[in-house]
Amino acid sequence: MTSFSNAVPRIVVVGSVNIDIVLSVAALPLPNETVLGRGSKTVVGGKGLNQAVAAARLGAETYMVAAIGDDAFGDAARAHLVAQGVDASHVTMVAGMATGTAHILVADDASNSIVVTPGANAALTPAMVEDAADLIAGADAVVVQLEVPLPTVRAALEIARRHGVRTILNPAPSDKAALALLPLADLVTPNETELASLTGIDGTNDAALHAALHDLTQHGAREVIVTLGPRGSATLVEGTLVFEPALRIKAVDTTGAGDVFNAALACELARGLSLLRAMAFASAASAISVSRASADAAPTRDEVEAMLAHAGDRP
Repeated sequence: MTSFSNAVPRIVVVGSVNIDIVLSVAALPLPNETVLGRGSKTVVGGKGLNQAVAAARLGAETYMVAAIGDDAFGDAARAHLVAQGVDASHVTMVAGMATGTAHILVADDASNSIVVTPGANAALTPAMVEDAADLIAGADAVVVQLEVPLPTVRAALEIARRHGVRTILNPAPSDKAALALLPLADLVTPNETELASLTGIDGTNDAALHAALHDLTQHGAREVIVTLGPRGSATLVEGTLVFEPALRIKAVDTTGAGDVFNAALACELARGLSLLRAMAFASAASAISVSRASADAAPTRDEVEAMLAHAGDRP
């Protein structure tokens, strides 16, 4: 489906919905260490939901395909999606299951540690995705992650590929079995930890980073972008390693920054922008998100464009 830069992109996110229980700590605990928290809060999250909400805030017509439990958390998640402008008509409530949860520790230096319990996310089936086939076929981009079963992710990618729809695979959390999905992905977006896990190459220098990105293209990915935290992001352009530096901003909480980055990429690529210009937009969007507390911190398009204008760069 062809998109133009002045069109409203249509994004379908197939993935996870969680309730995040966020604990603030001075520093992340070491193994067997007990630390005192400084406070806690409960917010709606999950990689899939975060990406869908971020895409909607960035101006996309956004749809979510997911599974939630028949509990209060599930009700809260659906209400949140709708309130943020995301179409939740393909969010299925699974009887007898709990909604997924994530326990997130956030340290004073903005680093985090996350434990996810899948809950109803594990019950998102290929059949549920097939029920949304017409929706996927009419999208400009489909975004998937790995917090739902791999056969379900494959189903979404296969439907999109049959209909010529751009696919973005965010391989998080890392699972080497996902390498088999790369031929169905137009763009793969690991962070540096996930890239090392998938390839066995620690990209601590440019040569190793180049080799790791190339390795994923050899496994079938058409394009790969690695997010590098405060170092920005990088990709290969005609075999050359190209970096998009991170914008300077005081980090408060890095939770969900990668989700915002992926949503922004999807929106801008669906609008017809080049990969490098989409990376610049996504870098600004994720920078704004880390300056705010919690994963529920995605910026609006106006905020991103204002930051890019201030930085002297507009996509």
